[in-house]
Amino acid sequence: MESVEIREFGMRDMPLADGIVRLLGQLTSSDVGLTAGRLASIAADGASRLWLLLVDGRVAGMLAMGLYTTPTGRKAWIEDVVVDEAFRGRGFGRMLVEHAVASARGWVPVTLMLTSRPSREAANSLYRSADFGLKPTNVYRMDIENEE
Repeated sequence: MESVEIREFGMRDMPLADGIVRLLGQLTSSDVGLTAGRLASIAADGASRLWLLLVDGRVAGMLAMGLYTTPTGRKAWIEDVVVDEAFRGRGFGRMLVEHAVASARGWVPVTLMLTSRPSREAANSLYRSADFGLKPTNVYRMDIENEE
């Protein structure tokens, strides 16, 4: 029987960084340049959560969530949801999403949001089945880089 655990990333999890990088490679073709320093920042940031889904101690999935408050209310934003190709189809994505929803419930009232590319059909189906609804909005993006 395999061991399945979801836990919040902390400094003790730095040896799992290679597994996180492997997952990011399955999520995006962009080189995100994940560093130990950025992982340490995530672990120390009170507004960020990074949960790892471990199967027998191996990183099999992850989900990040940012929490913040604006004049219109509390918000939580789910990002970087990915399950390793070798572990897909076993309900691990749902486990991660349900874990994030349960965590957000501890911050009520809160609006929980996420985006997903239309090409990620399985992910979009999961989000709809988990009671997320489409929000009629445009999402705009601007990358601000160092000016060196």
